[in-house]
Amino acid sequence: MNRYQELLDLIQTFQKDFEKFYQKGNKSAGTRVRKHMASLKRKAQEIRNEVQEVKAKMTGDEQSGGGEGA
Repeated sequence: MNRYQELLDLIQTFQKDFEKFYQKGNKSAGTRVRKHMASLKRKAQEIRNEVQEVKAKMTGDEQSGGGEGA
């Protein structure tokens, strides 16, 4: 669950800028929100790639062990 905690921590760092932009109308905070969202997108892509690698590894392990019971 380390990746999950990384996402939570990352999102927590966005809170102040979200509040400043959406509640107080601070334009500079809006720019920072956009930067935060870009970093979230990069992190999400990183995790998606990792999930694909793990799935591929699992599939490879299943195929290599499939001949044991025959």
